[in-house]
Amino acid sequence: MIPDKAPGEDVLHASGDLKKEAHIPSFEKYKELYIKSVESPEEFWGDVGRDFFWKTKYTGKFLDYNFDVTKGEIFVKCMEGATTNICYNVLDRNVYERKLGDKVAFYWEGNEPGDEKTVTYRELLQQVCKFANVLKSQGVKKGDRVSIYMPMVVELVVAMLACARIGAVHSIVFAGFSAESLCERIMDSQCCILVTADGFYRGDKLINLKLIADEALQKCREKSFSVEKCIMLKHLTKEDEDSSGSLSPPAKRACPDLQVPWNPEIDLCWHSLIGGASEECEPVWCESEDPLFILYTSGSTGKPKGVLHTVSGYMLYTAATFKMVFDYHSDDVYWCTADIGWITGHSYITYGPLANGATSVLFEGLPTYPDVSRMWEIVDKYQVSKFYTAPTAIRLLMKYGSEPVQKYKRTSLKILGTVGEPINPEAWQWYYSVVGEKKCPVVDTFWQTETGGHVMTPLPAATPMKPGSATFPFFGVVPAILNESGEELEGPSEGYLVFKQPWPGVMRTVYGNHERFETTYFKKFPGYYVTGDGCRRDKDGYYWITGRIDDMLNVSGHLLSTAEVESALVEHEAVAEAAVVGRPHPVKGESLYCFVTLNDGINYNQKLEGELKKQVREKIGAIATPDYIQNAPSLPKTRSGKIMRRVLRKIACNERDLGDVSTLADSSVIEQLFENRCCAAV
Repeated sequence: MIPDKAPGEDVLHASGDLKKEAHIPSFEKYKELYIKSVESPEEFWGDVGRDFFWKTKYTGKFLDYNFDVTKGEIFVKCMEGATTNICYNVLDRNVYERKLGDKVAFYWEGNEPGDEKTVTYRELLQQVCKFANVLKSQGVKKGDRVSIYMPMVVELVVAMLACARIGAVHSIVFAGFSAESLCERIMDSQCCILVTADGFYRGDKLINLKLIADEALQKCREKSFSVEKCIMLKHLTKEDEDSSGSLSPPAKRACPDLQVPWNPEIDLCWHSLIGGASEECEPVWCESEDPLFILYTSGSTGKPKGVLHTVSGYMLYTAATFKMVFDYHSDDVYWCTADIGWITGHSYITYGPLANGATSVLFEGLPTYPDVSRMWEIVDKYQVSKFYTAPTAIRLLMKYGSEPVQKYKRTSLKILGTVGEPINPEAWQWYYSVVGEKKCPVVDTFWQTETGGHVMTPLPAATPMKPGSATFPFFGVVPAILNESGEELEGPSEGYLVFKQPWPGVMRTVYGNHERFETTYFKKFPGYYVTGDGCRRDKDGYYWITGRIDDMLNVSGHLLSTAEVESALVEHEAVAEAAVVGRPHPVKGESLYCFVTLNDGINYNQKLEGELKKQVREKIGAIATPDYIQNAPSLPKTRSGKIMRRVLRKIACNERDLGDVSTLADSSVIEQLFENRCCAAV
């Protein structure tokens, strides 16, 4: 599976001085440790676990599991019998045992240049303890679910770690999602409390977050579910009195006139509550397999899945992947540009970096605001050495050329990373050559919400790079490529990417629906975890992710369900039927191309198109707004009535070679669809 030696052709080496100090300094060392991690996982992960505090040690097997639905219920258990607390390990341990209390945990950089704040590990621990006491005072206890709907402020980290400290389960919802999406997630996980903020700016755009939160809570009430309390942080409308309860400074672009709805029966002010709270809060010791958080990801049925991660395995895995993939050292300044509302922010802004005692940049704004040099200005300002962003952002900035990048020195950069989707070789080369000036290794990481952390990735000093390849598996991860019949393919091959055994950080279930967990990830190929992605292995053993095989779209690094978008479209009274496919996009990776069949007597026009786009935005969020909507009086279907999406993808891309269409019930619809293509999508 792993080649005997690293390939010498068609690869790039850019480890520079890294080899002298790298945690994994050579391909030979990588292979040695990889074999150990697969054959002796207890020994390999035991070495990682020694860096953490355990109230009690585990008993029995380090990792126990069943991946075969034909042999019983699917399960994964790691370090059963051990007890610990992840908040204690990422904060108290760093402050008291490692003496890092005065070390910067976060450089917070607001949306507006000049909005900034430095937060040390000691300050973060104090605020987390205070907010943990606030949650306890509101009746939150171990196992309760807490919904968090906040912008990228330090208080978001405080809220999630406060939950972890008392054994509550956080469920963070990206602040770009709609009221409908927030309501759906609150109800699915039965959250007892919502933590939000008044509002925030995203570039020039003002988002009234509390208004959306209130709308979501009203939708919950209409569906007979009531959230007991809503705690609101004043981010734009600051307190007149001492706001010592806030780690984020007064916004430069304060918005005192923001209309913030207030329901005294439910709403509570963050600042008032935290001001009187104690800075002492004993951690609640949790079992290894106790739930840590639920994070929703789109499902191919249209209903989002609540991915559940548990305490010990997730802690070990995010700590190890962060340390080795970014070759972290104590003097690094690390910056991941993701939002904490996604898994990347959970694993590689909060838990992984803090578990290693790292200093990170936490950025509220956009890469293009107030200008397209913002990212490189921040790199120089904080002397960022490890930088992690999405191919979407890279492609967006590529459009503006190298001059905005070269205005800044970027001499502090040592490693560049990418996340969210496969990176195309052109964007990879620009990132490597222009941003990194051919001095920085690029770690192109493949993983999912479900995997908890990186599963396929280069290691900076150990694996020679191929632009666009996810390279090799991380420690403990055993990939395979299967054909349609479920047979493992050897050597150079292409097919379904699956994993043969678990690693500590893999998801444990879909919250409240274990049957869906088994059906989605294990039923198609019993004995394997099925990623839903296609993969190619080349002659050198490098893995290349080829994209989703199921009905999912990867838009700007975020998975969207075609069924979810279709469902939003057909809720409009004018729409009889809808089909959504992906179309390549130079910046976002994929764009949404929607075909709609209207009810009899309805004419398609720009007003209707605007209504349909608005409907999708309100149901799912702005990220799901269709790029193209085509009027389709009829859709290509098989004789059994199944929509042929493969054909629609060809039409969306204006590709006339449709392949085998012998199962098509009515071939006359094809030409009509080609003629009606959206002219902007030529």
